[in-house]
Amino acid sequence: MIRKVPIIPTIIVLAAVGTMIALGFWQLDRRAQKEALLARYAEAQATSAAVAWPGNEAAAERALFHHARLDCERVLSVTPRAGTSVDGRKGWANIARCAIGGGAEADVAIGWSVEPEPAAWQGGPVEGIVAPGPRLVVGQPPAGLAQLAAPDPADIPNNHLAYAGQWFFFALTALVIYVLALRRKRRP
Repeated sequence: MIRKVPIIPTIIVLAAVGTMIALGFWQLDRRAQKEALLARYAEAQATSAAVAWPGNEAAAERALFHHARLDCERVLSVTPRAGTSVDGRKGWANIARCAIGGGAEADVAIGWSVEPEPAAWQGGPVEGIVAPGPRLVVGQPPAGLAQLAAPDPADIPNNHLAYAGQWFFFALTALVIYVLALRRKRRP
């Protein structure tokens, strides 16, 4: 007696399982890429030479975690956002939106405060570390503000191994459920 396996549902389940397995391997590949990126960021963090403030997204990616300088010619606004001081206290990071010449603008994290009141800052030349955004996290805050915690590549998560495990688990679960469903259907 030959048991019949439904063709269309089997093809759909196998295609889904194949897709999930492919996504698992893709996450493993992304893990290796992220590790290389984090190593590059750690190397940039150890370099003391300043880079030019990035003018586009590609330059911003290359400048992350490097030291940089810029001249805030005019402060357009100062916005408090959640932030952490260099000594680990939670509070407010004052982010200044600056006109920097040539019609360009930049975000500058000028310092940390306990209160969510925007700091009064007139701009000028600043130095710091290029953080994701991009924004410049200054090393010497203006009077009245404390230093912000420096951006750290170690704060960037690399969860791709866990994601790969989830996709492989989903594939296995789909197969088990399908086999159990076929068995249940075959019972008299």
